[in-house]
Amino acid sequence: MNERRIHEILPVGMLACNCSILGDAETGEAIVIDPGDDVARIQEILARHKLRVKAIVSTHTHIDHVGGLARLHELTGAPVFFHQADLEMYRHLDIQARWLGVQTPPVTKVENFLKEGDALDCGVWQLQVLHTPGHTEGSISLYVPAENAVGLAAQTLTSPSRNVPAPMHGNTASGGTASANTASGNRGAAPPILFAGDTLFAGSIGRTDLWGGSLEEIMRSLQGKLLALPDDTVVFPGHGPETTIGQERETNPFLRSR
Repeated sequence: MNERRIHEILPVGMLACNCSILGDAETGEAIVIDPGDDVARIQEILARHKLRVKAIVSTHTHIDHVGGLARLHELTGAPVFFHQADLEMYRHLDIQARWLGVQTPPVTKVENFLKEGDALDCGVWQLQVLHTPGHTEGSISLYVPAENAVGLAAQTLTSPSRNVPAPMHGNTASGGTASANTASGNRGAAPPILFAGDTLFAGSIGRTDLWGGSLEEIMRSLQGKLLALPDDTVVFPGHGPETTIGQERETNPFLRSR
């Protein structure tokens, strides 16, 4: 097992966005994915593992995924990354905040944009950027191939079970919402990994009726990119429990008939 790899998942904010902290225990480098809120708790995890943040990445710029961007950038100095197609939506967090009835979070200047084919390196972590529009125009997923995932030591933080509201992230086929709690455990020879943002969930897909959404685009992203990945790819969605590409191919009601 590769003991250098650290992966902790922290459900943050009122919509329980899954914030992932990826770290290298040897180099002390870290990437934080989707710091939607609860920056103090994110900082606690970083401090416990003695990690310094190399990059802060948002899979898209809905408020529940970017609410903590400015504060985490202020505390760490790490550059902020997301896809340029979501920049305009990020500039209008006030509209999203009014829609949810919450206070508008601060924004930060973004000079670093990700695009299809880019790579993010953090010690033993190498993430490939997939542009997966549909939930938003600039939605991305981050893929870790199997050869870069061997020996993943996954540690998951859970919070008390919540009835997570669903105004921002996923469609439901059965009327239920998955719990934000997940335990991924330790793996030996680990399969590929996908951080899917709000494009794919366990049993669902991302909503397409919000800012920048498109059903045609999200189905193209799912069929052309995500379902093209190996079936054993472990998927960490932006909300709810983990799943696999094979499981969703077989059981996801939005994908089975496509």
